[in-house]
Amino acid sequence: MPHDIEPRLLRAFEAVAADLHFTRAAARLYVAQQALSRDVRRLERELGSELFVRSTRSVSLTADGERLLPYARRVLAAYDELGAAWAPDERPLVVDVSAPVGTAYQVLEAARAAAPDVEFVARFHSGLTGAAAAIVAGRLDVSSGRVAGLDPAVLDQLEHWPVRFERMAVLLPGDHPLAALDEVPLDALAGETLYAGAGNPATAEWTDLAVRLFAGRGIEVAAPFPEIEGAEEFVRVIRKRRWSVLASTEFIAVPGMELRPIVDPVPLSPISLVWRKGLRHKGLEALKETIRELVERHAWLELPAGGWLPETDRSLMRPHAMSPPTRKTYEETFRSP
Repeated sequence: MPHDIEPRLLRAFEAVAADLHFTRAAARLYVAQQALSRDVRRLERELGSELFVRSTRSVSLTADGERLLPYARRVLAAYDELGAAWAPDERPLVVDVSAPVGTAYQVLEAARAAAPDVEFVARFHSGLTGAAAAIVAGRLDVSSGRVAGLDPAVLDQLEHWPVRFERMAVLLPGDHPLAALDEVPLDALAGETLYAGAGNPATAEWTDLAVRLFAGRGIEVAAPFPEIEGAEEFVRVIRKRRWSVLASTEFIAVPGMELRPIVDPVPLSPISLVWRKGLRHKGLEALKETIRELVERHAWLELPAGGWLPETDRSLMRPHAMSPPTRKTYEETFRSP
């Protein structure tokens, strides 16, 4: 058994184990597939074990691969934590906010005002599923969104901190009959087809929430459509196709369309702050402090009467779902003085 395995080899193994696909894993790590395969083969030689069963159509872990995976993840987390501990805080914190509206953007802008000495660099990914993969790969530091929709293997590599229950809404063409209402009862959407990001793998957590909300109510999710990048292109596509859109009350303005809250019940979109395990940065601490102030000021974590939320989401928005160190910090942060 070797005493000194290069972290790069473990990172290659972990990426393939997470995706069970060499091409996707290579893209996530920004390396050539041949280089990734070479690193995995080298690790197998050093360990004296086959880690994957490979065929032309699939990749799966062997028993030794299953045994190695938790060790590899712990080693990589410790290695990343060591690197973060010695990295200068002057390094910018790269924060995904999805769009220049909404909870994540409000938190970022408030943190920038409260900590002007920290450089926060914003990114605008279209969903937490895509952003989480970028965090694990080291291309992002922080994002926000619905953690219950993430692959458990990905979520295991992340820390998360409940921030807000956003109310969900529907974006309707201005001449739609329901657009005349101040609020739209959920049952009134029966027979409607709503765009909810189907076909965009980066927003899989949002599409999944829509499917759960619509189940048994006669509401359909619009057929898969290629990923729409940027607010300008989003506005162009939905106006051209006259889609109704499942949204939240924190949403971009679209000319000619009306945003209406959904009621009876009040569906909720759970938002959590998400970052890579082991990340240490004063910008992350500034975001947490900002969240504490905003939650207290606006009661972001109070569930409204008649609120709808899947039980899995409800559970993951409680402190017990966090890792022990993050739970301790969270409870200390929100403890009344």
